[in-house]
Amino acid sequence: MIIVLWIALVVVSLVLAGAAYQVLGSRRDRKRYARSGRWERVGNGSELYLFEMGGGEPPVVFESGIGATHLNWRHIQQSVAQFTRTISYDRAGLGWSSSSQTARTPANVAAELHEMLHGAGIRPPFILVGHSFGGLVMRRFALLYPEEAAGVLLIDPMRCEEWPPLEPAKQSQLDLGNRLIRYAMPITRCGLARLAVSLLFCRAGKLSGQLAGAALPNGRHVLDRITTEVRKMPREIWPIVAAHWSRPAFYAGIRSHLQAIPGTVREMHVAEPIRSIPVTVLTPANAAPFDENQLAHIGDNVRQAIAARSAHWIHLDEPGLVVDSIRALSTRVLKDANRAETAATTEWPAETNLAILEPSFLIEQI
Repeated sequence: MIIVLWIALVVVSLVLAGAAYQVLGSRRDRKRYARSGRWERVGNGSELYLFEMGGGEPPVVFESGIGATHLNWRHIQQSVAQFTRTISYDRAGLGWSSSSQTARTPANVAAELHEMLHGAGIRPPFILVGHSFGGLVMRRFALLYPEEAAGVLLIDPMRCEEWPPLEPAKQSQLDLGNRLIRYAMPITRCGLARLAVSLLFCRAGKLSGQLAGAALPNGRHVLDRITTEVRKMPREIWPIVAAHWSRPAFYAGIRSHLQAIPGTVREMHVAEPIRSIPVTVLTPANAAPFDENQLAHIGDNVRQAIAARSAHWIHLDEPGLVVDSIRALSTRVLKDANRAETAATTEWPAETNLAILEPSFLIEQI
């Protein structure tokens, strides 16, 4: 009986010590890593964290995949900031932002993004860049606020027809994700997740993988897949990724996004096409290209390009292709703005045929 009590005392002591380690570590992480950005409060009470680089117009706004943060764009953002202003941010529930107050559907997320940009004093029109689920958010933003969208870049955007309720077979993947999060939450609260990710990014990946495999079903496989992509990011942000993965709120945020997938699919399946705004779609080589009907559903001015050396994370596999695509959209926006300004300040003779002033072969094709 005494041995049992001693064991229980040791277990309780370890749990309490782990919880203290987690709380103190989270406070230290926020103080150390979040100071390079700022927070903007939106109307529903959430505080969204944004990170800015560069200067110029048009501003480029980045939207991440379903479980990713603003860090996912750091390498791309550093390059694009060489020629224009850039803004990445964390959706409510992820990264350094506060918890979400609404369902994580594209319409709700786009409305919060819109409010954040205006509250932060960032003037439209914007070039909108979205990866995966973020592609749906940027499509919705362009539909809700077409006068503020100068161009859209969709990086392997999420395909509604591949997810529930349109594809019920994929429900098992969502169920697995929710189970993993259910297991991860108590592990994170007692500091074990912080220990595991700290070991992972301190070159003790084998031990970290063993911990993940012991703690979570399919944990090692999931960890291997995720870290393969993280290691393509700049090395200086690895500790910040680890800090995010160590926070219970981060997993709660991912869960809220997964729970909203059926609503997201229903919303975007019936969405109208984007009108007039130039849209570029980057599709990885290991995925079927969008057909004409799918592209027409996205918009009436869509160009598709195949990323020949990429999988789903094109901006990590071929960052140069993404930067060049953004530059092309930016150049087109500036040329269109200059033409509009010239036309507005020039008084043409009444008999002038304006059609001959801009022959089709002079319009830049992107």
